[in-house]
Amino acid sequence: MDEAANLSDGSALAYHGGGLAAARRLFPAAPEPWLDLSTGINVAPFAFPAPSPDAFTRLPEAESIAALEAAAAGHFGLGGGADLVAAPGTQALIQFLPRLLPAKKVAVLDFTYAEHGRVWAASGAEVVTCATLGDLVGADVAVVVNPNNPDGRLCAVRGLRDLAKKMSAHGKNLVVDEAFIDFLPGENSLAPLLPLPGALVLRSFGKTFGLAGLRLGFALGERDVIARLRAALGPWAVSGAAVEIGIAAFRDRTWLTDSAARLARDCARLDGLLRDAGFEIVGGTPLFRLARHDDAQAIFRRLCAVGVLTRPFAPRPDWLRFGVPSGDAAFARLSAALNV
Repeated sequence: MDEAANLSDGSALAYHGGGLAAARRLFPAAPEPWLDLSTGINVAPFAFPAPSPDAFTRLPEAESIAALEAAAAGHFGLGGGADLVAAPGTQALIQFLPRLLPAKKVAVLDFTYAEHGRVWAASGAEVVTCATLGDLVGADVAVVVNPNNPDGRLCAVRGLRDLAKKMSAHGKNLVVDEAFIDFLPGENSLAPLLPLPGALVLRSFGKTFGLAGLRLGFALGERDVIARLRAALGPWAVSGAAVEIGIAAFRDRTWLTDSAARLARDCARLDGLLRDAGFEIVGGTPLFRLARHDDAQAIFRRLCAVGVLTRPFAPRPDWLRFGVPSGDAAFARLSAALNV
């Protein structure tokens, strides 16, 4: 199958959005700059202060990393008695999980972020997909992406807490990936209920603050588990720039509040635009919308031809995921592209 066909069904993008290089090769006549709506990364990033020269010329001090982790713990509402560790992105933490939590059988809830299944399968584990939280019980490790990517399905915290108890009663573990939870009400997060025996929560920085290239993420859980993960990551796991920018971002409550309000308005605007173009809204989060259309693959290619990149799904050819645009110009460009 040629590269153009691969891109049309999503396989050339592997499991992710953001494949601008492939899109540019396949659609060289598309106008620049592209409007990249293929990821769930906030397109209106945090306006960070310039890092100090020391952030680039010196290794991060332990005290600075501790300050970053304290700021993150406050932002996440981390429960007393729990701990967290900073890492170079959530994906790096996902890569470490099979070493931290050895498992023969891993159960993943729903069609979701494919890296979880891929990483566990690469470690030799049997990976199964389950439809309900109850179906996850019995595996060595259960994985729940909450809210789910790509459909935004949200599991109640009570159900996750009960699942963690059932898993831990048999010496098993629950991993909850909360990469897209920041702009939802705090009661949707498991973080304030930690520590829970056997439960590990992953949190993203780059998606919320629009700074994915900074590579910063966190694992939250029981102190002994976090201590083992910290030892595995080693010293200086995050850069000096990530430390300084992360502290500034977590402490800026005004930016978070303003961003949440803007995203709520822009999501409503995007939903209306997609419905007007004949899409059915399947789900989403404040950072992306999942929409269905019988001609989704043709629409995907048509959008690419005019420099608008969205996220297709090979297993679901009638789905497209749209990141949430920001600003009248971006919305006007998407509207024009959808209505060609």
